[in-house]
Amino acid sequence: MSNSTPSRRRVLGGIAATAATVVGWNATTQTWATAAESGRGHGGHGGQVSPVPPLDGTLKTSGAELAPFGQDFGRLVTDAVPWAVLVPGSDRDVVAMVNYARANNLKIAVNGRSGTGDDIESHSSYGQASVRGGISVDARGLAKIYSIGSTTATVGAGVTWGQLTDAAAPKGKMPPAVPDYLHLSIGGTLSVGGIGGTAGKYGLLVDTVRSLDVVTGAGQLVTTSPTVRPDLFNAVLGGGGQVAIILRATVDVVPLKERAVIFSLYYNDVATYMADSEKVLADGRFEVQAGELQRTPDDTGWRYKLEVGAVYNGTAVPNRAALLAGLRDNRAEAVIEDMAYRDYNFRLDAAEAYLKETGYWFQPKPWLSMFLPASKAKQFLKIAEAELTANDLGAGFLLTYPYRTSKLKRPLAVQPNEPVAYLFDLLRFPHPGEPNIQGMLEQNRRLYDKAVALGAKRYLVGAVPRMTGADWKRHFGNRYAEFYSAKRRYDPAGILTPGQGFFG
Repeated sequence: MSNSTPSRRRVLGGIAATAATVVGWNATTQTWATAAESGRGHGGHGGQVSPVPPLDGTLKTSGAELAPFGQDFGRLVTDAVPWAVLVPGSDRDVVAMVNYARANNLKIAVNGRSGTGDDIESHSSYGQASVRGGISVDARGLAKIYSIGSTTATVGAGVTWGQLTDAAAPKGKMPPAVPDYLHLSIGGTLSVGGIGGTAGKYGLLVDTVRSLDVVTGAGQLVTTSPTVRPDLFNAVLGGGGQVAIILRATVDVVPLKERAVIFSLYYNDVATYMADSEKVLADGRFEVQAGELQRTPDDTGWRYKLEVGAVYNGTAVPNRAALLAGLRDNRAEAVIEDMAYRDYNFRLDAAEAYLKETGYWFQPKPWLSMFLPASKAKQFLKIAEAELTANDLGAGFLLTYPYRTSKLKRPLAVQPNEPVAYLFDLLRFPHPGEPNIQGMLEQNRRLYDKAVALGAKRYLVGAVPRMTGADWKRHFGNRYAEFYSAKRRYDPAGILTPGQGFFG
């Protein structure tokens, strides 16, 4: 079939007002060439056209199709429109377009396309998945659940954790660890680490992965695991999309838990909150452990919420008194709820609906996510209390809770050098029309610098302005040289995921 022949299996789209079939990339003019232009000789505008390879899926190039890929959930980077979007119809499409990008000096990155309803987008918050002037891979073309077995499930990178959760439940299974917001793509979360309230028990989401099928930046389709090309496996998980595109992941599943008793315990001071949090973490009495720094009910200050959950099936209801034994009795408040475990896992759906109805969901979101060493967590949280106001949160959340760093096995999910660390997750949803977004970004930078000075590490999501090569070298520490070596080995042309900015 000729490259200039329109086909459902081939390249559709237009770069002009009228639909025109794109047949290749003109390296001289740095534009896509149509069939009509290529027929004029020398690419139509001077230069040679590199023909687009045959595809099982679609390569989109019209302005209307590209525009949604020019921004992400954070709404802070809004001018990163790619030249084209690949909706892959097969593994070979991804291989072909990675090789095409290498041959034509184009960048390429996966766009997770997560969310609900019509609000499907990359859930990076500061352009991490953007590929301005390059090729964006729509993860929805990789959204197939292949199998769910007794101990593992194999899923495409575009499947969300919520989709896997609901598909596994009828088989009596569930993922052991999920993010707090389940409508995120599995490939996207594995590229940054993936954290939720089960981190204290199971580690990050990357710690539940058995194997991966990936396309490296060198255009090779590879299966990798802790024992097969472990250097690649470790560079993909938590590596920010720098060495390979995830096609499929085989992840752990465990027996389904039907119900949960959720305890919300409120504290007026950080020391008491931390003492109880670290006690229940140490003895492992809860399946789920999270926490939050909240405004007080009268909005005059801050208080801490310890949120823990015990799961069960049938009538084996946990003993509530035993679960609270040994904790401080000077708590400000305690709320106890018994609910379906699925309802707890999908608890943010109601918050999402509210944020969309009130317009908060669609605002710029200067998020900041850090891992704090436990020995310095109190000091940093007091800094945050003094620095942040109710307006700095808007309708957002500030999560903070401990976990054992020994549970985190993947080397690029770098952690403070202590047995226990605290998540600090400033998830801002600014008020509609908020004029001080830039001020919030500058506040993020100040908090980041203070946290790093105390031994903290970044979680790769979030928005910290002016990150330099030196900042990233300090972040990855003694893992940087190995990571850089993997980048050179598996993405020698440096075409993958430029929005992270790790290497320049």
